[in-house]
Amino acid sequence: MPKEKKPTRHTVDDHMFGDFYAHDHDGDADHDHDDIDPGPLEDNPIWLRDNVALTSVGIDIGSSGTQVIFSTIHLQRKADSHASRYVIVDRQTAYASEVKFTPFLSENEIDAAALGQIIDAAYADAAILPRDIDTGVVILTGEALRRDNAEAIAGVVAARGGDFLTATAGNHMEAMLAAFGSGAAKESFDRQARILNVDIGGGTTKLALVDRGAIVWTAALHIGGRLIASEANRVTRIEATGAYFSREAGVSLNLGDPISADQMRTVATHMADLLTKAITSRDLPKDVSALFLTEIPTDFADLTGVVFSGGVGAYVSGQEDRDFGDLGFHLGALLRTRALAGDFGAPMLASGSAIRATALGASEYSVQLSGQTSTITAPGRCLPRRSLQVLKPAIDLADSPESTEIADAIQAHFEAFDLDPVQHEVVLAFEFQTVPEYARIRALADGIQAALSGRIAAGQGLYVMIDGDIAQTLGGILREDLGVENDLLILDGISLRDFDYIDLGKIRLPSFTVPVTVKSLLFSDDPRGARRQDRIQFSPPTGSDHHHHSLPKSDYNDI
Repeated sequence: MPKEKKPTRHTVDDHMFGDFYAHDHDGDADHDHDDIDPGPLEDNPIWLRDNVALTSVGIDIGSSGTQVIFSTIHLQRKADSHASRYVIVDRQTAYASEVKFTPFLSENEIDAAALGQIIDAAYADAAILPRDIDTGVVILTGEALRRDNAEAIAGVVAARGGDFLTATAGNHMEAMLAAFGSGAAKESFDRQARILNVDIGGGTTKLALVDRGAIVWTAALHIGGRLIASEANRVTRIEATGAYFSREAGVSLNLGDPISADQMRTVATHMADLLTKAITSRDLPKDVSALFLTEIPTDFADLTGVVFSGGVGAYVSGQEDRDFGDLGFHLGALLRTRALAGDFGAPMLASGSAIRATALGASEYSVQLSGQTSTITAPGRCLPRRSLQVLKPAIDLADSPESTEIADAIQAHFEAFDLDPVQHEVVLAFEFQTVPEYARIRALADGIQAALSGRIAAGQGLYVMIDGDIAQTLGGILREDLGVENDLLILDGISLRDFDYIDLGKIRLPSFTVPVTVKSLLFSDDPRGARRQDRIQFSPPTGSDHHHHSLPKSDYNDI
């Protein structure tokens, strides 16, 4: 009797010729399948390749509140582009949890058990399991980010929330997500105008300038509504920055001290003055400029409107009027009066969802989908991947640089970030918005091969992301023409920049795409590598001289 053959492992190769028979995975497959209801087009294979649905979650753990939002995102391949880029065409909120106060064990730690209960309850109420999550972000912001166990908490929440839920923290990231989640970005696009989004949370204020739908710059400063909180007219919470503001306002406060509404209003008035100056004055006094946790922007010109979001932003926009015993109630009322009077240089515009802006943005705008013409030589080994650092060499491929120039630019970028191409696994990102001629792509391939020769000799994989539609051609040249036998993962249709970190999911079928979640990893005041200024802690200024920081014009697009 012939010996029964052991079944082979089910891989992407089984589907290469369109064989999408009904089947189950045993957990060892190197890909996933898209489950999307295409309506009347459900049997059209072309529609299925051009449309992808993802279940996404945004978990915002902030100074004041924690909230969870589940969304269904519909991405569609752009039909009017030569590239195979996917864009978000629709988002439906599947479930939005109530905003719960972020639990703290002490001044230095988040209460992990209580936080876990809040998040578990949200998953249960939404009837969604972690395995149902395709992508998403848990983001720590404000005072929550400054706690000693913030990074560990973020990692645990991400691990429990789903295979492809990622942990992120950073002022620039939160400012961007808030601008998208509040509706400021969409309003800017619809009006073809410049709009400033001001997201005021419990511990920090995030600024984002949006020009015709595109983020021009982001910034953050240490002003928030829950830096001081009270119960029964006594101080029950006071952050270091809150104590500083109270002293500057002539109201000295400590934990347990009695406090009145008038004292709260006095401190809030001082903070409102500082925030107003930060937005409207270009020659900032030191007590204002020192509050910034990022570079200080100067480009506030030609604003059509200002959108307020965040917990305090809900008071400013008129979406909230309850007093929760902190500075937010008073600060929001003061800023609302000024906004209605036009004191911020432009009229106040409505916010779609003020208090849930960051969570909404995290559930929607943190994901990109690769094009269909990628090169992935070993899906089982290359995917999924977590926390790959992005390096974007300073080279303009539209100028047809020589391969030696490309190699030099790649090597210089590794050196700038104190990274070794052999020891450190990173993603190289390039812009390719030019004619896809063989000579141009060959020069890029030669440059990559030369710059990463040590990595290639060590037999390690190469990771490349390109916004143009040349991934398959580039992979073919590296493989066939240059004889690079290493694992190759080259994705197109992806826009990245320095300081990004990304997570990569498994290949999705039948679209043959890869979900790419973009994130930031600021968990300390001493970030490694050649990073832009981005801090989590405010240092009180000394002296009273005025000073002024400005960003070079070329830096605005990098924020």
